[in-house]
Amino acid sequence: MYFRNMKSIAFGLLFLIALGVSAQNLPSGFVYLSDIEASIQKELRYANTNNFIGQPIDGYHKDRVILTKETALALKKIQQHLLKNNLSLKIFDAYRPQQAVDHFVKWAKDVTDTLRKQEYYPRVAKSDLFAKGYIASKSGHTRGSTVDLTLVYVKTNQEIDMGSAYDFFGEASHPFSKEITKVQQENRMLLRTVMLQHGFQPYENEWWHFTLTKEPFPKTYFNFAIE
Repeated sequence: MYFRNMKSIAFGLLFLIALGVSAQNLPSGFVYLSDIEASIQKELRYANTNNFIGQPIDGYHKDRVILTKETALALKKIQQHLLKNNLSLKIFDAYRPQQAVDHFVKWAKDVTDTLRKQEYYPRVAKSDLFAKGYIASKSGHTRGSTVDLTLVYVKTNQEIDMGSAYDFFGEASHPFSKEITKVQQENRMLLRTVMLQHGFQPYENEWWHFTLTKEPFPKTYFNFAIE
C-alpha cells in the first residue's frame, strides 16, 4: 500500500511538471502572470547577473513574474490593446520579496563594491544612492502591485528606444528628462499613456516604474521567494 501511494504521488508530481505547474503555494491574491496573459514578455533582471549589482538577487530563484491578481488582469488588458499595434509589454521586475530589498540595502552600504558603476550609475557616487532615492529599505514592489516594464516590437522582439537603460540611476531616467531625444520622449509617453489609461500610477523618477492605483495590499510588504 505504501509503495502504491508513493507511486501515485510521484506520478502526480510528474504530471504537474509536464504541465509546467509550479509547486509553490502563492499567498492568497497573488498569481503568476503567465497564467493570466502568457504573451507578455519578461526578463527578470534580478534573477540573473544583468543588473546594477551584477549577481542574482536574494529571493529570485526563478525567472517567473508574480503579481497581485488585480495587477495581472490590468496588464492583460494593456497587452491585448498593444498587440493590435504589434507591440508587447516586457517585464523587468514585478513582485519583489523583502529579502531582495534587504540585499540592495546591504550592497548600497558597501561603497567598495562598484562592479557595475559605469553602466548603471556613472555620475552618482554610490554613497549618495540612499540620499537621492535610488535605494530604499522599503519598496512598492514588495506589495505585489508595482511593475517595471517597457515596450517591444512583436515581430523583432526588439525593445523600443526609451533613451536610458532600465535601472539607470540618473536624471536621464526621469520620465520627462531633457537629456533624451524627441522620439525617445514620445516612446516614453506611449508607455506612460497606456499605463495611465488602465489604472496605473507612474513614478516620477523612473520611466519604467508603475503601480496599480487601487492596489489590494497598500500597506503589506511580503517576503516569500520567487520559485
